[in-house]
Amino acid sequence: MRTLSTRAKVAWAVITVVVMVWALLPVVSILATSFKLPSQLNLGTFWPKTWTTTNYEQIFTGSAKDLFLPALRNSIGISLIATAIAVVLATFAAYAIARLNFRGKKLILTTALGVSIFPVVSIVTPLFNLWRSIGLYDTWLGLIIPYLSLTLPISIWTLAAFFRQIPWELEQAAQVDGATPWQAFRKAIVPIAAPGVFTTALIAFFIAWNDFVYGISLTSTSAARPVPAALAFFTGASQFEEPTGAISAAAVVVTIPVVILVLLFQRQIVSGLTQGAVKG
Repeated sequence: MRTLSTRAKVAWAVITVVVMVWALLPVVSILATSFKLPSQLNLGTFWPKTWTTTNYEQIFTGSAKDLFLPALRNSIGISLIATAIAVVLATFAAYAIARLNFRGKKLILTTALGVSIFPVVSIVTPLFNLWRSIGLYDTWLGLIIPYLSLTLPISIWTLAAFFRQIPWELEQAAQVDGATPWQAFRKAIVPIAAPGVFTTALIAFFIAWNDFVYGISLTSTSAARPVPAALAFFTGASQFEEPTGAISAAAVVVTIPVVILVLLFQRQIVSGLTQGAVKG
């Protein structure tokens, strides 16, 4: 293994710092804005002169609570359900793609890739009309189904790559010991695939949690509107007050679960991605 020279180490350190600053500066800016008074928003200062929790009080107990709290509930429920369905379906589909030889296998993977890169905004209008006509508009199910089009393809691709790394001999050994194919899959393969399944679940959850286009287009009330869409409807306490502080506070709150999940399960995420990416 070649050792990097001092010059290369310094160069990589500088690049790392630049990337971290570039990525974290907007987040820090939103965090600082969330603690500013409305009168401080247009002063041009980065940090608030007077730190206040007024914006957080507004979204939890103030004028914006009726908009933010139902949206937070919707985001949690819809994202969890969409993630669970996507991971279960993707687990079976990816296992079949990785283990079985059947006609059309490559077509399925190609179609999944095509769906994942298809521009969402191009199908929102026909989906809006369809949902209005069959009664799914402004409902949880009306968002869960489109979210599967976002989460299911990437879940299939990630898990298919992971299942290919699991030795086929494990299932054969389990079946030799008397296990059925289902028992071999459930007791021998699923425990080994747990890091990959967990990583896929987190990725799918993040995708559903951050969606804006479907959330803003397929809802009209707080019955199903998720947080990213609800932020567009925030207003100030009066017509003369900007909602920037409240929007920033809400953005910080909805970012916290994502940050906590990544920090708590970063080892599992890295393990799942690397095991699915490195061919054994």
